[in-house]
Amino acid sequence: MKFKVLPVILFIGLLLLALPIGCIDNNNNLSVSEQKKTVKIIAKRKKSEFWDVVRMGAEAAGKEFNVNVEFWGPTNELEIDKQIEMVREVINEKVDALVLAACDYVKLVEPTEEVIAAKIPVIVIDSDLKSDKVKSFIGTDNVGAGYMVGKTLVDIIGENGNVAVMSFIKGAASADQREEGFFKAIKDHPGINIVTTEYCSSNIDLSEFLTYKILNEHEGLDAIAALNADSTVGVARAVEKRGLAGKIRIVGFDSTPDEIEFLERDVIDALIIQNPFSMGYLGVKYAVDTMNGKPVPKIVDTGSRVINKDNMYLPENQKLLFPLTDE
Repeated sequence: MKFKVLPVILFIGLLLLALPIGCIDNNNNLSVSEQKKTVKIIAKRKKSEFWDVVRMGAEAAGKEFNVNVEFWGPTNELEIDKQIEMVREVINEKVDALVLAACDYVKLVEPTEEVIAAKIPVIVIDSDLKSDKVKSFIGTDNVGAGYMVGKTLVDIIGENGNVAVMSFIKGAASADQREEGFFKAIKDHPGINIVTTEYCSSNIDLSEFLTYKILNEHEGLDAIAALNADSTVGVARAVEKRGLAGKIRIVGFDSTPDEIEFLERDVIDALIIQNPFSMGYLGVKYAVDTMNGKPVPKIVDTGSRVINKDNMYLPENQKLLFPLTDE
C-alpha cells in the first residue's frame, strides 16, 4: 500500500505546482497591478485644457513611481456639492492617498478632514484649502500671479486708463487670491480706474456675454484683465468679434491653445502662465512620498511667468506652453 500511495502524492504535488499562482490565496502572490497603491485625484473640473495638462503630469508620475492614478472631478467648478460627495466617497473606495483641487476654500474643509481622519493623506493642488491638516499645497502663488497681471497691464497701457476685470469663481481661493494680487498692483497707480469686476463662473460663453455687456456700458474702456483661461478666451472672442483687437488691450491667464492663437493674432497682449503639469506630477509624487513615510514640503510654488508675442518662442517658454510626456 505504501508504494501505491506515493505516486498519488507525487501527482497531487506536481498538479499544485502547475496551478496558476493567482489561484492560491496568498497576498504575496497578487499581480503587479493589484499590489500597486492608488492615488485618487479630484480636480475642480474633470475635463478642460488646463486640467488635461494636470492629468498628464499626474499620469507621468504614476508611471514613474508605480502607482495607479485615478482622475476625477465635477463637470464644472460650480458643482461644489458634487465635489464634496466625491471627496467623501474616497473613504469608501479605500484609496491610499487623495490629491485635491478644491472648488471652495472653506466648504471642502470638513469632507477633506474626514478623509484625513480615515488615515488617508491629502495633498492639495492649484487652489488652497483652509486646513492645516493637509500634507502639502502645490500650486501657483496666486497673489503673486495676480500682481503680475496688474503690473503687466500697467506696463502696456501706462499710468492712466479704464480697466475691467473678468474673474471666475467668487469664493474659490485661486480667484480671490489673484484678485488680491491684481488690486494690490493697481493700487500704486491712481490713474487706473477699475470700472467693474465680473465673474464668468469659469464658462467661456458667459465670459464672452459679460464682455459684450462691459463694452456696451463702458465706451471709454482701455483694457480688460482676465484671471483664468475661460475668462480670457471669452474676453478675447468678444473683443475680436467687435473689431477692437489692439484697441482694448487684454492681459489674460493660462496658456490654452485658443489663448496662444489669440496671442499670435495680437488679440491678447500678454498671458500669465502657470505650470499645471508640475502640479499634477508633484501632487502624485508627494502623495507617494507621504505613503512611504517621507517628509514633504508644506508649500510648493510651481511658478508663473509673463508670456507675450516677443518671448513665447523661447525654448524655455515653449516647454511650458506645450508640455509633452514620453509615451
